Amino acid sequence: MVTPTHPPYKTNALAPGLRVGLFGGSFNPAHEGHLHVSRMAIQALALDRLLWMVSPQNPLKSTDEMAPFAQRFESAQRMAKHPRIVVSDIEQKLGTRFTADTLQALKTRNPQVQFVWLMGADNLIQFTKWENWQQIARAVPVAVYPRPGYSLQARLSPAAKWYGDKQLNTLAAKNLAATQTPALVFLDGPEHPASATAIRAQTHA
Repeated sequence: MVTPTHPPYKTNALAPGLRVGLFGGSFNPAHEGHLHVSRMAIQALALDRLLWMVSPQNPLKSTDEMAPFAQRFESAQRMAKHPRIVVSDIEQKLGTRFTADTLQALKTRNPQVQFVWLMGADNLIQFTKWENWQQIARAVPVAVYPRPGYSLQARLSPAAKWYGDKQLNTLAAKNLAATQTPALVFLDGPEHPASATAIRAQTHA
């Protein structure tokens, strides 16, 4: 008997009725910090699945030191050691460059899935630089996980102020997927020091 590459519970990550987190990034490379944030978010947000959406090329990041897509995707697959995490190449398949376009396509094709966007505190700080960021905020609820050196700044960021009274109490995080947008929640939990930048610096040292 041949063991399937993906267990049965991963075969349809976007089945109707599921709560699906979306964690986009370059994963250059994927590391323990990604896995830590994912484990904490899956529990806090009561997610059925969490898609690691490996970006073909982040518009806000330089192509310098950016590993080929296949290499980054493989690193994500190796690191995704959790039964509810699914590594996805959906952006490459859709041919989308911006998150707003990816979300529009996902929501159109999967209208009965409850999506949540997951990001680190460092990303919320620069959220207002994303293409059509308000469209993203109105498309899906957003959860922010703390990162060393960024958490306080994220709470005081222009994006956080824009959400205003649309911020949920951390204790209500399990309801985020079903909350009317725009909606934002800051998650609590231990911070993880790993960063892709530091890993690449050690590799090239």
